Amino acid sequence: MFVLVNLKTYPCDPLEIATAVRDVDETTDARLAVAPQAIHIERVAETGVETWAQHVDPIEHGSNTGHTLAESVADAGAVGTLVNHSERRLKLADIDGAVRAAERADLETVVCANNPEQIGAGAALGPDAVAVEPPELIGTGTPVSQADPGVVENAVVAAENVDDDVSVLCGAGISTGEDVTAADDLGTEGVLLASGVAKADNPRAALDDLVEPL
Repeated sequence: MFVLVNLKTYPCDPLEIATAVRDVDETTDARLAVAPQAIHIERVAETGVETWAQHVDPIEHGSNTGHTLAESVADAGAVGTLVNHSERRLKLADIDGAVRAAERADLETVVCANNPEQIGAGAALGPDAVAVEPPELIGTGTPVSQADPGVVENAVVAAENVDDDVSVLCGAGISTGEDVTAADDLGTEGVLLASGVAKADNPRAALDDLVEPL
């Protein structure tokens, strides 16, 4: 089970959470990683935790002021990137371009989508994984696996119908070990979460709870 903790732009200590993710990763068979803000990638990666970018742009080296270059986040220590998170939406052509840019930089990719139909479209672009995240549930503490498990099951089917080599993750509202188990039972291979760890009073305890059932 893959557990990717997205720190977004929450006012948290990225090194404290990175260290907690790294330490908990050593206690479980699950795979844990963290996605800090771009400016923090290098320092987070230096802790030894698996580090992801929150976004890369569909660009190459050149005149691209203000954009995020895949090679730059890879050089900083990232091994993967989210693409098309609901808080950083892209057009389909740009999603494709970002996936190609990530491939060029040897970054793994998770393409986020709102529903099973979009999951199918995302899987057709050939990322390593897709993640279903209904935006209305993000940050609510109500996981999609409880609010609408059919969305997750249909997302798994949609991806399999396009390319069964593309893994399916589940996001939005994930915060407990029960949520992770439910996502596993619905056929996904991992979860995305953010506030459940990034805003926790004790990130290490929150992470321990997430992986305890696995």
